[in-house]
Amino acid sequence: MFSTRMLQALLLTVSLGTLISACARDTPAAPAKPASSNPAAQLDTIVLGMGCFWGAEKRMSDVPGVVDVESGYANGDIAGNYQAVLAHERAVRTGQTRQRNHAEVVKVTFDPARTTLETILIKFWESHDPTQGDRQGNDVGTNYRSAIYTHGAAQQDVALKTRAVYQQALTQAGLGTITTDIAPLEHYFSAEDYHQDYLKKNPNGYCGLGGTGVNYPGSKPSAHTPAAPRLDGKALVFERQLVVFEAEECAFCKQFKAEILDHWQSPVAVKSTLNPNAPTGWKLDKALFATPTIVLFEQGREVSRYTGYSGDQKGFWKWLGFQLLTPEQQKIAFEQGTERPGTGSHLDEHRPGTFVDPITGAPLFRSDTKFESGTGWPSFFNPVAGAIVLHEDRMLGMTRVEVRSASSGIHLGHVFDDGPAPTHKRYCINGNVLRFVPDAGK
Repeated sequence: MFSTRMLQALLLTVSLGTLISACARDTPAAPAKPASSNPAAQLDTIVLGMGCFWGAEKRMSDVPGVVDVESGYANGDIAGNYQAVLAHERAVRTGQTRQRNHAEVVKVTFDPARTTLETILIKFWESHDPTQGDRQGNDVGTNYRSAIYTHGAAQQDVALKTRAVYQQALTQAGLGTITTDIAPLEHYFSAEDYHQDYLKKNPNGYCGLGGTGVNYPGSKPSAHTPAAPRLDGKALVFERQLVVFEAEECAFCKQFKAEILDHWQSPVAVKSTLNPNAPTGWKLDKALFATPTIVLFEQGREVSRYTGYSGDQKGFWKWLGFQLLTPEQQKIAFEQGTERPGTGSHLDEHRPGTFVDPITGAPLFRSDTKFESGTGWPSFFNPVAGAIVLHEDRMLGMTRVEVRSASSGIHLGHVFDDGPAPTHKRYCINGNVLRFVPDAGK
């Protein structure tokens, strides 16, 4: 928590806030006080640990019959406040103590007349991965352990029964053994005010992937249950395929779809899924911990991933460009390099068609605007409307006008005022960062 979450919070949460592991905050807070008992006799409570309590609080709040969910710390041997938990986990990792740390938990208060403990626990099992031991995703530490802390033998029995049922489902799906700590509640402290209702205060602050993708037997999929089937690896492009891992309630997933996916023209096949597991027969390098996560697979194995999205379109396309382009193309595209005259692609291309961005696939120049300039580079007198952007270039001791792709931001070449009519412009472009798409039937 104190390493992964704080670092990622600094990098991403200014505008992204996507990561599950971004729970940490630098805001100072007074020590939390022990929670008072619930005076409403008709209500019941259960304390659950599912990793970062921000996401757990939101997930459990959505269960009909749940009347309150409070973030807190439970069943540790130390003071019940955030700074103490952080400090103690450092001591645990370095072997300086054998005292138990608290788990980040939520105290779920529910109305037994409207829901059952079994329903609450079904939601619990489906909403996180209970097989990971002292971690959830990239959040590593004993304070992230999966836990059910009960009061009374009846609650303990229901917890053990539902664990056994869900373990059978996980085993049938080829997943591991449940590591959830099921024990009587010994200590509970409510968390600091700034942790309470965090996602209501910051609705874009979290886009969790949820659990294992395995439904509890007999349960009805809910909006938060990752019940979508795994993608079929045989139905995808084995040589090279992008997979976008999304979540139902993820503002940045919707933004990525609107800004990137809805306009997809890239030569790489792309597929979206709500299931957090790799396509069948394929392999992820590590567990996913944020959405959207865009993974590039080659030969059925992950070769790279882009985690989180907050509107940085150029950043995404640059990441993809480094996966798709050759080193020579990368030098032109990202370092304003230039191919030697007469050595680039498409000098002799005269078929009807469109020259497009090699990463995004967006149209750049039509072939009927191409002309022989005698320079050794493909030259055009007019770009596709809105396809390029111009920048002043003072490199090499001269002032020129640089041409970049509007869609990906890559360097294409330069424009000069010595072209033919009607524009009298010469867009002198590196052929190696163009891809030609012939017109249909040509």
